[in-house]
Amino acid sequence: MTYTLIRGLAAALGLAVLATTPVHAEPRDPWVRAWGQNNSGQLGNGSTLDQLTPTAVTGLARDDVTEVTSGGWTTHQVFALALLRDGTVESWGGNVNGQLGDGSTANRSFPAAVAGLHGVSDIAAGLDFAAAVRDGRVLAWGNDAYGQLGNGLPDSAEPATRPVAVQSLNKVRTVSAGCQFAVALREDGTVWAWGRNHEGQLGDGTTTDRSTPRRVPGLTDVVSVRAGCRHVLALTADHTVKAWGRGGNGELGNDTTDPSSSPVDVRHLDDVTEIFAGPYHNLALLADGSVRAWGANWSGQLGDGTNVRRTTPVPVPALSGVSSLLGGYDFSLAVLDDQSVLAWGGNDVGQLGDGTTTPSLSPVVALPPGSGTTRLASAAAWKTGYAY
Repeated sequence: MTYTLIRGLAAALGLAVLATTPVHAEPRDPWVRAWGQNNSGQLGNGSTLDQLTPTAVTGLARDDVTEVTSGGWTTHQVFALALLRDGTVESWGGNVNGQLGDGSTANRSFPAAVAGLHGVSDIAAGLDFAAAVRDGRVLAWGNDAYGQLGNGLPDSAEPATRPVAVQSLNKVRTVSAGCQFAVALREDGTVWAWGRNHEGQLGDGTTTDRSTPRRVPGLTDVVSVRAGCRHVLALTADHTVKAWGRGGNGELGNDTTDPSSSPVDVRHLDDVTEIFAGPYHNLALLADGSVRAWGANWSGQLGDGTNVRRTTPVPVPALSGVSSLLGGYDFSLAVLDDQSVLAWGGNDVGQLGDGTTTPSLSPVVALPPGSGTTRLASAAAWKTGYAY
């Protein structure tokens, strides 16, 4: 019996199998897969061993999942959430700030339910907190040192280990979490933000932290909003992109490295269909199927064959048939129409998923065609990838 079959049977039974040798997932493997760094158990396979190739998340079938998101940074903080089709949420990984939402601060290396959550339609994971949308309202849990729980209470050194209500916000369509702040897109196309604001990431023209949501002025007809670590992208109905917050790596795409506490236009970018904000770099999918990238590039995560940061979007060559993208700390991922997963950039802990620790300026294969993968996730500011 092959190791992959043993692993699949174990996952179906809710058991953990510890891999000592990286094994490529077979195309018909039905599980959510994870790879890369695993110091907090964020791969969800019952271990804390890094994995150089995609491995099954214990007991989490791809067909049961509508969304996976991951947060955290460095030791004992990286964690993940999965929204299931029945509206419940499961979590696993680091938990020192209560970000698993299970009423404790103990790490857990396999998925289990977030306490009391049901009827959820969207989820988000930040550096040390998480959020969920239920009936148009937002719930949050984890660290609240900068008001990122949005509950209007004084900033607290004590984490909320179970979900609490974000105040004064309804009719929310989606939520996205940055490192220590969150942004919500309402049904009317407006954007609201709360939490840490030291680099203008709340977009309200100030650098004042907020413990309750405030509207981002001047933004209307937004169809998608994505938070990086300290910046935000917003896709508008006319297929252009706005950005605000940190700009030190060119994250804002406006040909500067200055921060902006108000939205600015991402330059040289039209006909955008989807946006993907990594921690310090961004990716955009255009209507013609081409990809643009900008921001940090110290490990080649922009995919343009260089290590040069880009302050405006540049084409990503050798990519076609792309259906989805994702930016991690120092790497990027793409799903193609044939369900293969490609990766490029840094690879010191196996974040490219190709069975090596060799970085690559051009795409390498993490999962083959026919893998069943249509969507991706990665840690908010670190080196773990997920495919489902």
